[in-house]
Amino acid sequence: MSQLLVVLGATGQQGGSVANFVLSDPALSARYKVRGVTRDPSKPAAEALKAKGAEVVEGDLDNPESLKTALAGADTVFITTRTIYDDQTKEREVRQGKAAADAAVAGGAKYIIYSTEVHCEVISNGKYRVAAYDSRAEVEAYIRSLPVKSAFFAPGSFMQNFAGAMGPRPVADQPGVYAISSILPGDAPAPWIDAAADTGKFVGAILADPDRFAGQTLWAASEVLSYNQVAAKISAATGKTVNYVALPEATFRAYLPPAMQEPLVGMFNFIAEYGYYGPESERKVKETLALVPYKLTSFDEWIAANIRLA
Repeated sequence: MSQLLVVLGATGQQGGSVANFVLSDPALSARYKVRGVTRDPSKPAAEALKAKGAEVVEGDLDNPESLKTALAGADTVFITTRTIYDDQTKEREVRQGKAAADAAVAGGAKYIIYSTEVHCEVISNGKYRVAAYDSRAEVEAYIRSLPVKSAFFAPGSFMQNFAGAMGPRPVADQPGVYAISSILPGDAPAPWIDAAADTGKFVGAILADPDRFAGQTLWAASEVLSYNQVAAKISAATGKTVNYVALPEATFRAYLPPAMQEPLVGMFNFIAEYGYYGPESERKVKETLALVPYKLTSFDEWIAANIRLA
């Protein structure tokens, strides 16, 4: 008999990747029925899931009653929350994550898979507070205290960032020259994941052998590359000159909306000093890669499919 996998945020990058991968994988689709949960079941991404055989229902992380209905009868639940940068970022994500976990347990779930991150404040002994990461680490600790098996997916930096705010920008008065920038040193290593294509592959490894992964965290990235290396790869793929520029903190802050300044500056400074996942980040990624049996997306492949420079 198939088990019921409930995927929260099923039309987002992470949840959508999980739902689509399970539906498309012969072994996993035979083992799991998929119920996707979204705030708007009428959107095109929801309709696409329905066409592939998923049940799609309405649910809102800020509406506990809707979660009770959406998670009723679940065997396994994938939980992720969406970060909104404002003065309630941490409070909101902790509240939503705990509410989802409580609803999963109340609905009879035997297993929770949660999208987590490291606790920057703890690792740095209070030096850096990164609300979007620390909140998830605190929800992870809460889930570990519940009477249910659990495993954790900790995504690296999204390659998708380079198709948006972090993407190459033309350099004034230098035709064919582009720059990508942040305050991170250019040679600092960072893990990278194609969140839309590969979240489901990491979570799929857990779903294929849940007992093996119970209590574990998958440090999810296909490659570890510095921003200098990313810029070089984009240059090679596009035939344009793309440089990475490490900006002074004050300059970087000036480019950001006020609500994003502290979270992003804190995050980059934490990564520069402690590593993306804290100490031994590269070892964590390497050990995780050995556990995932699916072909992951390389940064070169993602660039070829997604980056176009005029």
